[in-house]
Amino acid sequence: MIDITHKHTTLREATAQAIVKVSTNNTISTIKNNSVPKGNVLEMAKTAGLFAVKKTAELIPDCHPLPIESTSIEYELGNLEISILITVKTIYKTGVEVEAMHGASVVALTIYDMLKPIDKKIEISSIKLLSKKGGKSDFIDKIRKPLSAAVVVCSDSISKVKKQDLVGKIITEKLEKYTVKISEYIIIPNNVEQIQKLLQKHTKLKTNLLIYAGGTGLSPKDLTPEAITPLLDREIPGIVEASRNYGQDRTPYAMLSRSVCGIKDNTLVLAIPGSSKGAKESMDALFPPVLHIFKTLKKARH
Repeated sequence: MIDITHKHTTLREATAQAIVKVSTNNTISTIKNNSVPKGNVLEMAKTAGLFAVKKTAELIPDCHPLPIESTSIEYELGNLEISILITVKTIYKTGVEVEAMHGASVVALTIYDMLKPIDKKIEISSIKLLSKKGGKSDFIDKIRKPLSAAVVVCSDSISKVKKQDLVGKIITEKLEKYTVKISEYIIIPNNVEQIQKLLQKHTKLKTNLLIYAGGTGLSPKDLTPEAITPLLDREIPGIVEASRNYGQDRTPYAMLSRSVCGIKDNTLVLAIPGSSKGAKESMDALFPPVLHIFKTLKKARH
């Protein structure tokens, strides 16, 4: 199965449709009158659909087992067809479109099985996904101006070329994935004065996003939060809480991070861990949803 451990748990929803066609109006009348020999067609098919949704992962090899938190099945009876509409919801890391389509197909097949003694020309004409929501694409602002970002790696060892920088590459690649232009990518030592000068520089340049990686630990040399915090107009604790919570689900040491986030003028300033793992998890935790802040800031200015 595809690795989904890096994904966010969000409310996911999918709606699927199946159409069953019959050959005579009499078949529809028989369903409405509940006089089909095999029993109540719609109720039996609904029960089968509920079972099918829950058992999708057991039958489709690459589907992840997930908690099904809601399933609704509705019917619309026309003159010569039965329209099946099924909506599935969950709060999880992956979507439920296959579960919805699997449920719709089993509902349709159950109707077929129950009606075939009275209608030899019944057929299942289509099964399709109508809509889905709740995945990563729902949290990308599709209409916004291009954003600029500066990436600053705070590390004594990397700045002295004693170690290869992987952290900055992780951050820049993630930003570029969401079409954020990198205006500066620099490696500096753990120095309060240099950290503050870069913050002042990029707020004057009106850089949208300034990310510091490193200096958020508990070593005496880790001074990034102390350098940044006094210069912020206001902090945004929810952003770093989300990052730490995401990391805590993966390692109990995430709680030791002293990540900081806030606004200076209209620049979002973010300090994240300097390890490759910590930086990757922080970026996975926050992007792309954190980019929504620039839409919020734009509204606030107006």
